[in-house]
Amino acid sequence: MSVILTQTDTTVGFLSQDSDKLYEIKSRPTTKPFIIVYKDFKNFLLNANRVPQNKKLLVRRSKKTTFIIKNRAFRVVDTKLNSQILRDLSWNYSTSANETQKKFDRVFCESKADIIIEDKSGLNENSSSSLVKINRLKRRRLR
Repeated sequence: MSVILTQTDTTVGFLSQDSDKLYEIKSRPTTKPFIIVYKDFKNFLLNANRVPQNKKLLVRRSKKTTFIIKNRAFRVVDTKLNSQILRDLSWNYSTSANETQKKFDRVFCESKADIIIEDKSGLNENSSSSLVKINRLKRRRLR
């Protein structure tokens, strides 16, 4: 699987279905999992995921929010980019496009990516998504 460099709904990110490649690029410990980004809520449910019944509306309607359920982080994102590659993939592992603990460096990112998807507005490092841990009874904002 290839590594895609693209503008996500929040910031510039690496996307891939091969987590090992992302661990290698980021020099990240394998004990720290990546966020899984689904292209829609239907694909999220098709991948044997579950959301507490009383939190489904929250997950469906949220924008720029990463949820954690039972130590699994995920986001449901409707991509605005007109890219057939991204439309064909129902899910990807996602991480910010930078070296660990450093700012976005276009030269570094382009050297690590197999595919670069960019629209006329370019690649911009913006704030990351908010992070919310949810379970059946409560939700707690972590970031």
